[in-house]
Amino acid sequence: MKRRLFTLAVIVFFFIMLLFPGPVFRGASQGILLWFQTVLPTLLPFMIAANLMVRTNAVHCISRLAGGLLGRALKVSDCGAFAVIAGFLCGYPMGAKVTADLLREGKICREEAAYLLSFCNNTSPMFIVSYVVMQNIGKQALFVPSVAILLLSPLLCSRVFYRIFRGRWAPGLDRRGKFKSPPGARSAPFSFDVLDACIMDSFDSITRVGGYIMLFSVFTELAFLLPGTGGSLSVCLFSFLEITAGVPMLAALQVSFPLRWVLVMALTSFGGFCASAQTYSMIQGTGLRISAYLTEKLATAGVTSCMCAVFLYVSERGLL
Repeated sequence: MKRRLFTLAVIVFFFIMLLFPGPVFRGASQGILLWFQTVLPTLLPFMIAANLMVRTNAVHCISRLAGGLLGRALKVSDCGAFAVIAGFLCGYPMGAKVTADLLREGKICREEAAYLLSFCNNTSPMFIVSYVVMQNIGKQALFVPSVAILLLSPLLCSRVFYRIFRGRWAPGLDRRGKFKSPPGARSAPFSFDVLDACIMDSFDSITRVGGYIMLFSVFTELAFLLPGTGGSLSVCLFSFLEITAGVPMLAALQVSFPLRWVLVMALTSFGGFCASAQTYSMIQGTGLRISAYLTEKLATAGVTSCMCAVFLYVSERGLL
């Protein structure tokens, strides 16, 4: 039954594209330009470098520097600490990709990978600062609170997620009290064969990311052709398809600024369904569940919204 419904949906989508070539062209053009001009030069070098570090001993050198602090604070292994760094600094879907690569290379166990995926796949600080805050929110007073809330909310949620995963996963400790990677973790010496494999794997990943961005940009354009769309409710719903198009849509809503800010922050925390689809493409074959990831990201978006509401309430009463 599900296969028939999916087949029918694909056929309907194909004929809708034939009937409305203009919106399809606009969406595809916007998606491809976004990928080529921004995502490709931003993410591809980090993907290649992260692949090299995961497949060689370099990941252990980086992990030792941050593993002590992050390991104790977030209850992750040294290699898991590297996934946290990549996920918080590099943006979607690097957290998911590094986590999946570490799992495939045997440097973390599946339970730790599921725990890492619950909180370390996030919007990059550069995107938050330049695009979300400066270009769309445009309130200098909310610059620091916006960045702080978007970085703190997944860290706060990680405490809850750890309690959930703790029953399935008991991370081991080494003699120094650090969480250690599972036995059997393997590293390859650097060679041009390894470099070639990392480059090809990164190109494969970045191409899939571009395909999802283009496809969801087309979805967004076609969604507004539906009868009765164009109101605030439909804008809110459709904005969650793709974050880059959704943030300016929410920022331009004809509602009060506090509500616009909360909605933009919730979308930025969640990442949009396009980022979720990219994440799914990164974790395929690892046994990690996208349904759990979606639930965890929606919970984090809810916590982000609550933190924004509390900040607005406190600031309005002059308590800050």
